[in-house]
Amino acid sequence: MSSEKKDIKITTEKKDIKITTEKKDIKITNHVYQPKHEILSMKDSEEVLKKYNTKPSQLPYILINDKGLEDLDVRPGDIIKITRTSFTAGESVYYRYVVED
Repeated sequence: MSSEKKDIKITTEKKDIKITTEKKDIKITNHVYQPKHEILSMKDSEEVLKKYNTKPSQLPYILINDKGLEDLDVRPGDIIKITRTSFTAGESVYYRYVVED
């Protein structure tokens, strides 16, 4: 985890106030509430597209720089499988098509 500190000086009529802010880059891929992201193989991608009778570009998009993808070696055109767990629904699977910014 990296951090960057920045000092801000605020001057008022009576006194100077110094505020130090710190920006932290947080790695969310290991967070307990972050759903599992995985890249589908070409074979699995074709099966999903056939199952839902769709084209990759018709899937919802996910940006290549999305924080959930930072540990994956994704490229534009990949299909991502997102698996979410919940107490009520059990397990839900979503698919996203990777695009550039």
